[in-house]
Amino acid sequence: MKHILPAIVAASLLSGCGAVGRLKTVGKPPKMSEAETPVAPRIEPSIGNQSTLGRAGADSPSDSGPRGASLFRTGAGAFFRDQRASRVGDIVTIRINIADNATVDNSTTRTRTGSETGGIAALLGLESKIGKILPGNPDPGSLVDTSSSSSAVGAGKTSRNEQINMTMAASVVGVLPNGNLLIRGRQEVRVNYELRELVVTGTIRPEDIARDNSIRHSQIADARISYGGRGQLTDAQQARWGQQIYDALFPF
Repeated sequence: MKHILPAIVAASLLSGCGAVGRLKTVGKPPKMSEAETPVAPRIEPSIGNQSTLGRAGADSPSDSGPRGASLFRTGAGAFFRDQRASRVGDIVTIRINIADNATVDNSTTRTRTGSETGGIAALLGLESKIGKILPGNPDPGSLVDTSSSSSAVGAGKTSRNEQINMTMAASVVGVLPNGNLLIRGRQEVRVNYELRELVVTGTIRPEDIARDNSIRHSQIADARISYGGRGQLTDAQQARWGQQIYDALFPF
């Protein structure tokens, strides 16, 4: 029994700190997340795009129902239709070129000096009774004499430099009533035991999409760009959980 209790305590500590999960991944590369089901509506083949026959999500020759032969049907590869992303399931290229450089330098100096002097030299003879009320035989002509002085100096500087240059593809996951497109893109690259992740979501205007079906990150409204990674190198750069708890609880 005396050996079981310490084992239970140790197991609870390890599980509470996430060490058990990390022990399971020793010597193994980080797992990639499962690919999400692509969002794509059904399309009907036409003369302009016969390659859609037999493709997943498209009508097959065995399907019953009338077929059209229009070259300009929505969803078909029309000869004269704009090929830029405009519908749910379309793919648009995101060009991420972040080069932020900000420097803020503040300096504040404050000085304040004040003095007050007050007294009662004569007041209908009542000044003679002040000595009986106040201790120390005060002088009625200088009853109040105060001075104050304060100064404060503050200085602060913030410097930030970020640079990301990447190109990735995102899918249109929704079309708003005003025609704007909701996009979402996720990219994962694993090299040895380190996994790099890039996630982009936001809202774009179809008018901002260039002729090559690309758009800059600065034209994405409500943009959420997450660039990071996980793996052995990332774990090595993180402080141990004991140090993090100590930093959070230590008041000095």
